[in-house]
Amino acid sequence: QVQLVESGGGLVQAGGSLRLSCAASGRSFSRYAMGWFRQSPGKEREFVAAISWSGGTTYYSDSAKGRFTISRDNAKNTVYLQMNSLKPDDTAVYYCAAGLVGVSRTDVGYSSWGQGTRVTVSS
Repeated sequence: QVQLVESGGGLVQAGGSLRLSCAASGRSFSRYAMGWFRQSPGKEREFVAAISWSGGTTYYSDSAKGRFTISRDNAKNTVYLQMNSLKPDDTAVYYCAAGLVGVSRTDVGYSSWGQGTRVTVSS
């Protein structure tokens, strides 16, 4: 398994941007599909975006499509989530996840999780 550490969260005004990073330890990062999920208080964890091991396939939730971009740099063992046009509804703890079963929109496809980074979008 890989160990994952997210960073880049913070407080931003509506309409602003943030870039989240997820650094992975281990030599096999390039084998893993990566995903971003988020959880708001009182809500279930939800899928945001995912990317295949090569970066050639990406999936987005409907709420993320057109505003967020997932990317990865296998040489740096890092996956990114660029978030633009942020809305108060994007306020959540964002989690990075890694899995070997292939790019997936569901959390059952991921075996390793980070501790999360908090994003707060003010109106």
